[in-house]
Amino acid sequence: MTINIYNSLNRSKEPFETLEPGRVKMYVCGPTVYDSCHIGHARSVIVFDVIYRYLTAVGYDVTYVRNFTDIDDKIINRSNELGVTSESLAQKYIDEFHDDMDLLNVLRPTLEPRATDHIDHIIRIIEILVDKGYAYASDGDVFFSVDLFEGYGKLSGRKLEDMAAGARVEVDPRKKSPFDFVLWKASKPNEPFWDSPWGNGRPGWHIECSAMSEDYLGVSFDIHGGGKDLIFPHHENEIAQSEAAFGKQFVKYWIHNGFVNINHEKMSKSLGNFLMIKDIVKEYHPEAVRLFLLSHHYRSPVDFTDLAIKNVAAGLDKIYALLERAEKYLGALPATDSAYHDGLRPQKDFWALFCNAMNDDFNTAQAIGVLFDSVRNLNRFLDESGPMGKTDDIENCQVIHNECLNIMKMGNILGLPAVSPATYFKQKKDKIINKQSFDAEMIEQMIQQRQDARKAKDFKKADEIRDRLKEMNIEIEDRPEETIWKVLP
Repeated sequence: MTINIYNSLNRSKEPFETLEPGRVKMYVCGPTVYDSCHIGHARSVIVFDVIYRYLTAVGYDVTYVRNFTDIDDKIINRSNELGVTSESLAQKYIDEFHDDMDLLNVLRPTLEPRATDHIDHIIRIIEILVDKGYAYASDGDVFFSVDLFEGYGKLSGRKLEDMAAGARVEVDPRKKSPFDFVLWKASKPNEPFWDSPWGNGRPGWHIECSAMSEDYLGVSFDIHGGGKDLIFPHHENEIAQSEAAFGKQFVKYWIHNGFVNINHEKMSKSLGNFLMIKDIVKEYHPEAVRLFLLSHHYRSPVDFTDLAIKNVAAGLDKIYALLERAEKYLGALPATDSAYHDGLRPQKDFWALFCNAMNDDFNTAQAIGVLFDSVRNLNRFLDESGPMGKTDDIENCQVIHNECLNIMKMGNILGLPAVSPATYFKQKKDKIINKQSFDAEMIEQMIQQRQDARKAKDFKKADEIRDRLKEMNIEIEDRPEETIWKVLP
């Protein structure tokens, strides 16, 4: 089935047809590395991680480029405040970004270029723009003349005449128009700089992405992505400078993800409600954060609340609990590249339904619904299949293998499960025990005492122990082979 993508450029869904058959070239704007990453960064990275996973899974050869902006006013100002070099500050936050994304089970892209490694390429593109008359130098700076690019505003839908009518733009006497944007910035004292035909300086923000994408993907490529906040001016300016320089369409499909709100309010530094990833994962399991951010369509806003993520975390528990049951039944979970048992494909093809959802503009909200339907379906089948691990029905095992394989294939696109069920429940138990200061050894002893009481048919004592555990927020579940316990949040 054809993949349909909502193209921000044309404001409509369009069939996905790559520039080269079977190959996808995708560029996504990465972070400006001057501070820790917040939940908004995480949403964008996870959205495009899933797109990357899905396109790869359905057979495309994907070259995925996500950059680091490692030279910028914010980086320079912060490094001066801290008395460190901009290089060391950028490296610190690149390392922290990787740590955060590893926790969220984000795959590394094909390439992660840094702006400072492409200065020569940036200068070359600026020279082309100057030679073509689209850019001009002024006191060591170089500006792009937006009036000369006929298609300016086609991504954002803004028109220069409308912008000019209602604008409150600080007038820079060096600019021919107040809307011209900087390609090269003359260096100031105590700033990093590179030599150029216009004097010592450094690149503007927008030109970095045009240079890095052209270097690795060519002058035209399939997908460019980022948050909605980048549509204007960043992506609009990228289109202008790239198409002016090379005379070809820059990007075929533009994909933009929606914002993350915090408790029904816009996330902003002025409100003090920025949630850093490193802090969120101390409170919530990283996979619950990931599943939460995918639980709404990527173009829609998502509201981060404690109740919302707890509900998602409960759903994640159900996925892992099902996989735990299947693992005990089968002896081991199938690998995601395992083959189906012939003639025993699931009666309802959940993988096909999942792909239908993803083919409709990467609708992860609907795809997650299919995943949970599949989990419920397999739980029902296990309930009807007799005691776990005690059946000689090979056909049942083969059906469970196939159903479980579907669940794991779907989960792999979404980036979960990242660990084994045993590891997941241990991680969760340990976190809650540490948070609530439970004595795990004492709980194990109480459960053993209850088992001894049941064997002795002292059911009154067994019930009393269960009630005491319940008062401690300990939930126990008796299974044929063992009694397991969980700490309720």
